[in-house]
Amino acid sequence: MKARLPQGYGGGAGNLQALARQAQKMQDDMAAATEELNAKEYTATSGGNAVKVTVTGEMEVKAIEIEPEVVDPDDVEMLSDLVMAAVNEALRVANKDKEETMEKISGGLNLGSMGGLF
Repeated sequence: MKARLPQGYGGGAGNLQALARQAQKMQDDMAAATEELNAKEYTATSGGNAVKVTVTGEMEVKAIEIEPEVVDPDDVEMLSDLVMAAVNEALRVANKDKEETMEKISGGLNLGSMGGLF
């Protein structure tokens, strides 16, 4: 018994061209999404809004705002912890947004090391 491919599979060059067009569209969509994500800003706070951090989609810290009442020269460690918590949360939010956006474009494909192709 001979195996048959479902309709729309096989067919040689025509399907390769369609696949190449689809891959090019995905690459273009990912490039556009990356540009848009890099331009976005993400903000997180800690300590009941005592520390506010804004990062870009490029994972760079853009701003750190600290309420004066949390600046205690005798407890610099607490302030450091608040800043670190806010920075890490802002970066997590930015990274999650990027992952979700790329997953939507790729249709859930795990591009892994192939990510450079798209």
